[in-house]
Amino acid sequence: MTDNPDQNQESPKGFKGLGRKKLPKYRRSPFGWLVIFLILISAMMMLNKVTRRVDKISFVPDFMDYVDAGHIESLEFQVSRGRIAGKFNESGMAARGEDAAVRFQVNYDPELLPKDYIEQLRAKGITANSSRDNWGPILWNLLPIVLLVAFVYFIFVRNMRAGGGGMLMNFGRSRHKVQSREQKFTFEDVAGIDEAKEEVGETIEFLKNPKKFKKIGGRIPRGVLLVGPPGCGKTLLAKAIAGESDVPFFSISGSDFVEMFVGVGASRVRDLFKQAKENSPCIIFLDEIDAIGRKRGPGFVSGGHDEREQTLNAILVEMDGFDTNDQVIVIAATNRKDILDHALTRPGRFDRQVVVPLPDLKGRVEILKIHSRNIQMGPDAEFERLARGTPMFSGAELEALINEAAISASMANKDHVEMADLEEARDKVRWGRAKKNRVIDEQDNKITAYHEAGHAFVQSTLEDADPLHKVSIIPRGPMGGATFALPEKDRMFYTKRYCMAQMQVCFGGRIAEQIFCDDISSGAQADIKQATGIAKEMVLTWGMGEELGPIDYGGNTSMEMYYPGPSRETSEKTAELIDREIKKLIDQAYTDARHLIEANKDKMEAIAKALLKYETLDAADVEVILSGRELDKPTVSDLLAMEQAKNQTEQQPGQPEAK
Repeated sequence: MTDNPDQNQESPKGFKGLGRKKLPKYRRSPFGWLVIFLILISAMMMLNKVTRRVDKISFVPDFMDYVDAGHIESLEFQVSRGRIAGKFNESGMAARGEDAAVRFQVNYDPELLPKDYIEQLRAKGITANSSRDNWGPILWNLLPIVLLVAFVYFIFVRNMRAGGGGMLMNFGRSRHKVQSREQKFTFEDVAGIDEAKEEVGETIEFLKNPKKFKKIGGRIPRGVLLVGPPGCGKTLLAKAIAGESDVPFFSISGSDFVEMFVGVGASRVRDLFKQAKENSPCIIFLDEIDAIGRKRGPGFVSGGHDEREQTLNAILVEMDGFDTNDQVIVIAATNRKDILDHALTRPGRFDRQVVVPLPDLKGRVEILKIHSRNIQMGPDAEFERLARGTPMFSGAELEALINEAAISASMANKDHVEMADLEEARDKVRWGRAKKNRVIDEQDNKITAYHEAGHAFVQSTLEDADPLHKVSIIPRGPMGGATFALPEKDRMFYTKRYCMAQMQVCFGGRIAEQIFCDDISSGAQADIKQATGIAKEMVLTWGMGEELGPIDYGGNTSMEMYYPGPSRETSEKTAELIDREIKKLIDQAYTDARHLIEANKDKMEAIAKALLKYETLDAADVEVILSGRELDKPTVSDLLAMEQAKNQTEQQPGQPEAK
């Protein structure tokens, strides 16, 4: 790799580090030039007014008296305008005073003066001449106005005709972005959504070889709707489709259509499709289409002529209007399919819906490998183990995980990213940064240790729960401590035994506080909320209630933001039965977890004491403690002392190294 020659140049003396780096050019907007131009015109007119101040005097007696007294230096008779323009000499200025103007004007009637009047004035020593053409002064006075009109025309009118952005009247033009050849993405850059890639393969084949479909008479779908949670790769998949098919890619967000002016959104839609048809075959990508594609009606918008509704109508007409022979594929992405208008998702418009789900275990491994291409990974980095510990992680979160691990390794002056950096980055992305320097009260630290020991013991003991990964009493984010699980597989569905085991794990912390600390704290808030949510889903949605049976009481999911909890269609008796079923499941899980902890108090004590000593235990450490063996590893204080001794040894190279 060659070095940049500009960076190798030495800086001038006294300006260390500046080098010869060029400063970015500042481009002034047309409005800035307009303000400068108006200021110059105003200054010119004011200067002209000051320098050419003229006094108006009467022909009789003022003008005649000044002529007889010899106070006039020169005169110009403007015959066509019936006016005399003159200039006083020094004696005239002395007679008139300091505040008087040098020049003057006189209105007269040319027919009342004798024909040889100019010769008479010249005989008196006055410079006099006659002029009948007054276009010069008129044009001089009109020059600022002409310049202003020309400036407005060339800056605004020409730019609007050429389609330049940023103009005052340029709201109706589309604000889309065109993907360049240098930013080309392919399916090799997309992982974890193999089924979605196969489903959009037909679209790529149509863009590459449209005659193949026209030969049989089939119609390619006009629109492809990508549906999935945030960060799963919907936008990346659309770019990969454009890269694989090698066609123009027009990208725009749904919010870019709506402005403060009515009708702008619809105008931008028409302009976008017009440019797309001129460059067909091509792809239009509408990101976050739910911003303009919400359901229409009095319950969803503010009125019948809402700006969002006009924009949606324009999209509906362009996608399946009278002209349907153009080779323009529309790809849209959203994570709120339930609120989209039905006219938008019907066959003929977005009739192909591709689900882009969260990646599974295999997909997470492939995504981690893609994002670590340019990262120096250590030999102990296990992507499969890391993928097991990141269930429900999206592709964006996995990318952030790799980046955080690289930053952490760089700050620690490491040559490569180790597995410890990856695990710390995973915990940081999901739960927040570890607060190792926070001063914690001894009693609070004890409560946290027993609380997390309760979670860890129940999770390690129950076969139906996910295996334990590690437990820590180091504060992280809003939590005083945390217990992490390491699922063996991705769960497509949840069994009743698994749900009951998870609720027991949630209540393990509260029960441990009550048994070993003779008190309870607010630290179980998140655990109680999680257990209650599981019980509600079991009763309302999954039909796991013994008395209610397999009946859905969850209600309309699209209206859950307005009416949370059971559906409004249930009776009061059914609502009471639902509450009783939920409490029954929670009480059962709480009782089972309490019996389990009370029967193993000695093991609980051992885990809590080890947490107070080591602060963090992994699954192998907990297994050693539960088997009755003594845990032998350096504590945090020992590690700090070893690090301090190592630093002192490096500072004294003459001393022998400690063994």
